[in-house]
Amino acid sequence: MFSRRKFLSRSALGSMSLALGSSCNAKENQTSVPEDGIFTPKVIATWKPNIKATEAAWKVIEQGGKAIDAVEQGVRVPEADPSDMSVGYGGRPDRDGKVTLDACIMDETGNCGSVCFLQNIKHPISVARKVMDKTPHVILGGQGALEFALSEGFEKENLMTEESTKQWQEWLKEKKYEPIINIENHDTIGMLALDKNGDLSGACTTSGLAYKMHGRVGDSPIIGAGLFVDNEVGAATATGMGEFVLKTLGSFLVVELMRQGRTPQEACEEAVMRIVKKHNYQDFQIGYLAMNKKGEVGAYCIHPGFNYAQHQNSTAEIFDSDSYVKK
Repeated sequence: MFSRRKFLSRSALGSMSLALGSSCNAKENQTSVPEDGIFTPKVIATWKPNIKATEAAWKVIEQGGKAIDAVEQGVRVPEADPSDMSVGYGGRPDRDGKVTLDACIMDETGNCGSVCFLQNIKHPISVARKVMDKTPHVILGGQGALEFALSEGFEKENLMTEESTKQWQEWLKEKKYEPIINIENHDTIGMLALDKNGDLSGACTTSGLAYKMHGRVGDSPIIGAGLFVDNEVGAATATGMGEFVLKTLGSFLVVELMRQGRTPQEACEEAVMRIVKKHNYQDFQIGYLAMNKKGEVGAYCIHPGFNYAQHQNSTAEIFDSDSYVKK
C-alpha cells in the first residue's frame, strides 16, 4: 500500500521526467523559422557553371511560383546543355558507351520521386517529378523508368554528342577508371529553393561518374543521400563520389543535424567529418550544400575547389566552399 508521501514523491518525479522529456523533445524538434515570420526567397545550386540554372529557377520564385516548380525548371537547364558533360544530354557515358541518368526531386510536403539508370531521356528530373505526382512509388529504374517516361510523352533520343563520343573512344584506348577530383564541368547539380511562402524543395540530377560500370547507380537518385528536404527545418544536397555519400546518408544527416540546432554550415562540416574519420579521403571529393528555413546557407567539402551558385533578390553570386583539406 502506498503512503501519501510516497505517492506525492513519485508524482513529483513523474512530473519532472515529463518536463525534462518535453524540454529534450523541444530542443530536438526545434525549427529555424525566422522570428519575424518573413521568409527570404533564395535559390542555391552546386557548382558555379549552374548559375544559369539558378537564374531559371529564380524566375519562377520571383513570379510567386512554388519552390518545387523552380527546382525542376532550374535543373532542366544543364540537362539540356550538351556542353555540360555531367548531366543529361551530352553527359559522359559509362564504360559501355551508354549515358545512364539518375535524378530525384522532393517537395515541401515530403513527397518525392526518383529515377535511376534511365537511358535515352533528356530530362530525367521531369520523369522523377512524374513519378512523384502520378505513381504510388518513389523510385523507378532502368527499363521500367524508360517505359514510364515514354507513356508520359517523353521522347526517346540519343544523348551522346560528338564530343562525348570522342572522349569515350579516347578513354577506350586504356580503359583506365580513375575518378578525378573536381572534374571539369563537375559531376552533379543539386538545387535547393526557398519560395515566398517559406516552402523548401530540392532537385538533384546527374549522368553519374564518367566511364563507370554499366548499371552503377550513385547517391543522386536516393532520397536521404543525394538530396533531402524537411520543410520544418531545411534542405541539403550532395556532390562528389556518391558511394561515400550513400554510406553515410549524408543529406539526411545534414538536415537532422540542423534539426538538433546546428547551423547549415556546422551541419555540412559534421557530415564531411563523418566521412573523413572513416575513409581514405585523399583521392575523392565530397561536397555538401544546405539551407534552412531562414535562408541561411552552409557549404563544406573535403578538398578545395567546390563552389555554389546563389540567386537572391534577383542578384546572382558565386561562393567558394570552405574545405577540410587546405590549399
